Amino acid sequence: MLIRLVAFALFVLLLAYGFSWLADRPGDLSLIWEGQIYQTKLIVAASAIIALIAAVMIAWWFVRLVWTSPHSVTRYFRARKRDRGYQALSTGLIAAGAGNALLARKMAARSRGLIRADQEPLINLLEAQAALIEGRHDEARAKFEAMANDPETRELGLRGLYLEARRLGANEAARQYAEKAADNAPYLPWAAQATLEYRSQAGRWDDAIRLLEQQKAARVVEKAEANRLHAVLLTARAGEKLESNPAGARDDAQQALKLAPDFIPAALVAAKALFREGGVRKAASLLEQAWKSAPHSEIGQAYVRARSGDSTLDRLKRAERLEGLRPNSVESLLVVAQAALDAQEFAKARAKAEAAARMQPREAAFLLLADIEEAETGDQGRVRHWLAQALKAPRDPAWVADGFVSDKWLPISPVTGRLDAFEWKAPFGQIEGPLEDGSTPASIETALKTLPPLRDVRPESPVNDHRIIELERAATIAEAVRPTPAPAPAKSKPVEPAVSDKAPAPNEAKPFFGGLPDDPGVRDPRVEPEPKTRLRLF
Repeated sequence: MLIRLVAFALFVLLLAYGFSWLADRPGDLSLIWEGQIYQTKLIVAASAIIALIAAVMIAWWFVRLVWTSPHSVTRYFRARKRDRGYQALSTGLIAAGAGNALLARKMAARSRGLIRADQEPLINLLEAQAALIEGRHDEARAKFEAMANDPETRELGLRGLYLEARRLGANEAARQYAEKAADNAPYLPWAAQATLEYRSQAGRWDDAIRLLEQQKAARVVEKAEANRLHAVLLTARAGEKLESNPAGARDDAQQALKLAPDFIPAALVAAKALFREGGVRKAASLLEQAWKSAPHSEIGQAYVRARSGDSTLDRLKRAERLEGLRPNSVESLLVVAQAALDAQEFAKARAKAEAAARMQPREAAFLLLADIEEAETGDQGRVRHWLAQALKAPRDPAWVADGFVSDKWLPISPVTGRLDAFEWKAPFGQIEGPLEDGSTPASIETALKTLPPLRDVRPESPVNDHRIIELERAATIAEAVRPTPAPAPAKSKPVEPAVSDKAPAPNEAKPFFGGLPDDPGVRDPRVEPEPKTRLRLF
């Protein structure tokens, strides 16, 4: 617009300059036509010529206006009709987005009456949306198929068909729609992501990696996210090659580590491949680097058990080396405690497990203390005490994806099929102990204070653990119900030992404590009171 205005101003200036130039140079113009001489001033002749040209232009414009007036009138009403149609289409799309099926259907019919559907494909979209709101999915799919056959709306139609297939659970049809859309337009995020997940579920790792490279080149995904997904796919492919092709698995896992240096599954696969090739030193160095960046229980287990022929003391030394790399770490303490338990160094195992529980009171620390107690003392009461603390403690981290807990890492979620869904974290939704009875979460200090005293557990004792619990409960009740002892007579019979090998006399009163069965080895304190006598359980 500005250029046209400048051009018009220049034309006016040039015209004015021409008239001024003619005015400064007066002269006459003579014209002889059919024997007649016509003479006039030069400036008058120039003005007459310009006026004649203007008159011709005006006349031509008028004739053209009259000639094209029918078409102009038709075009005016057509444009007005089209504007009304687009207004109805806009109102219908807004109504469909708001969920007003009645208004959306009404506006779709009005739009189709005012605008031709082949000229405006959005009418098919509005009708499809209205059908979806009303629950007429067959009609909606027909509309989406019509849009998929139109080059202008092919991507929109394929997305509608993909969503409908997912709704019906037709995963194979959804995969075909997504792959078709991704082949035609790899820049579509939904199609590329869906195709990537489907190829990963089918184990087509090469095709998935190729598609990811196309997405990265088209800038569909960010560089950091693309590198992470690439590392996941390489690790998954390496895991499949681990048994049959350790060298290929090693190369894929090491490439994954270059893309994501903190990716624990890649480090584990690379180390396992090196172990199979005999490269124990390289595998150990790789695991040490991973341990320095983020201590992980699976890395600790793989490092400690790197050589199958090592003794338990050798494994303990390797565990202590890990602790030296990352001191004051819960995982380091737990690894050393487990290795010390295997080596039967119970004092060190107990000290490390208690230190881990002080740093982070969680399930693994208390379970390890229970194992130590079982191996060292065999005291079932103390073992059950540690197991009770483990029940109240927070759960250990695990591989979790969409609420599913797996004992190993997987590239895709078995629930939703999402790629790179597993995270190393504590499972959520877990009730830590019986909170309804008012108990508090586990604490190592409280657990040590309430730890039952160590009992002399003898393997040759005929009394089993269940009987021990019953006798202990009987002793507690006896202490509670014992009356104040009266002065003993001068000629009283000496009190017999608490535990006797002979059976009671037939006329002797049998003890009965709170419904417990008769026990010849336990006497009723109410029959022979003796404040100094204690029940011996063994």
